[in-house]
Amino acid sequence: MCKALAALTAALGMALAAHAQDSWVVGQSAPLTGGNAQFGNDIRSGANAWFASVNARGGVQGRPIELVTLDDRNDRKQAGANAKTLLENPNLLALFGFASATLSLDALPQAEAKGVAFFAPFSGANPVRVNNPVLFTVRASYGQEMEKMLRFWTSLGLTRVSVVHYDDEVGNQNFAVVQEWLGKIGLKPQHLMLKRNAAVGRADADALVAQQPQLVINTTLSGSAAALQKQLVAMGRIVPTSSLSFVGADQYIKAAGPAGSGVSITQVVPLPGSTIPAVRACAAALEAQGVKSMNSTQLEACFAAKVLTEGIRRAKKPVNAKSVLEALANLGTYDLGGYRITFQPGSHHGSKFVDLAMVTRDGRLVSQ
Repeated sequence: MCKALAALTAALGMALAAHAQDSWVVGQSAPLTGGNAQFGNDIRSGANAWFASVNARGGVQGRPIELVTLDDRNDRKQAGANAKTLLENPNLLALFGFASATLSLDALPQAEAKGVAFFAPFSGANPVRVNNPVLFTVRASYGQEMEKMLRFWTSLGLTRVSVVHYDDEVGNQNFAVVQEWLGKIGLKPQHLMLKRNAAVGRADADALVAQQPQLVINTTLSGSAAALQKQLVAMGRIVPTSSLSFVGADQYIKAAGPAGSGVSITQVVPLPGSTIPAVRACAAALEAQGVKSMNSTQLEACFAAKVLTEGIRRAKKPVNAKSVLEALANLGTYDLGGYRITFQPGSHHGSKFVDLAMVTRDGRLVSQ
C-alpha cells in the first residue's frame, strides 16, 4: 500500500511539473482571506479573466498563462514568504498584482535579486514609485491622486485638512505626501493615525472630530475608512471626505453602506461603466467568467494583465523572466483601447491618469 501511495504521489508530482512547463507562470501574493479579502480576490479575478480570454484564443507565444496566487492574509511577512516561494519556480515569468506597498516591501527586493519583473503592485505609495529595474506600475502615484483631490477642495476654500493614515512605514509616508503638497500653498494638515488591521471605534471618531477638519483625506483600506465614516455619520458629523484609490471603491461602498454617500474616491482607471474599448474588453472578459458587474479593482487588474500579456508576447525567445523583463522595459507606448501605458528604459511608471468620483446615495460612482 505504501509503495502504491508513493508511486501515486510521484506520478502526481510529475504531472504537475509537466503542466507547469506547458504554461507561462505568473506569481501573485494577495489577501484572499482576512479583512481585505474582497480586494485581493477582486485583483485575482480581474487578472484571471483577462488571462482566461487570452488562453481561450490559444494563449501567447504558444502557451497559456497561469496565474498562481498565494494567500498572504494582508500580512507583510507572509507576503514576503510567498514571494520567496513563487520565485523558486523556474517557470515563473513575473510577480504580479501585490495588493499594497506594505505587502510589496519584502517582496520587491527578492524580485530584484532574481531579475524578475515585479509588475503592477496595487499602490501608488512612495516605496513602489522608486526607480528600480524590475518594478513596473500601471497606475498614477498617490502624490498625483492627492494633488487632484486637494486642488479640487482647496479651490472651494477648505483649508483645515485632516489626514487619516496607518501608523506604519507606508502610512506615515502617505501623510508626508499630503504635508508636502499643502506646505507649498502655506497649509499644514493635522492627522489621525490608525493601527493597520485593528478595529476602528468611537474613540477614533472623537479624536478626528476634535481636530475640527473642514476636509478629511483618507489613505486607509475600506474596512478602516468605512468604520470611521459610519461613526461620524452616527454622531451627526458630515465632513467632506476624499479617499485614495487604495480604499477600493466597490469594497468601500459595500462596507460603508448609506454612510458612504457623498464621499469622493480618486480613480486611477476609467469608471467601469465607460464605453472606451479597453473597458468594454475587460467587462466582456469578466462577464465570460460569470462577473456581470465589473468594479474598478477588477478593471485595473484586467488592464495590468493585458499589459503583462503584451510584454510576454513581445519577449524574445527563449521566453523567460529575463526576456519578459527586457520586453516590458522597451514596451514604449501601448494603447489598450483608449487607455495608454508607457514604459521606457529607466522609466517604468506607466500612467498618470487620475479622476475624482463621488459615491451617490444609491451606491454608484459618478465623476465629480
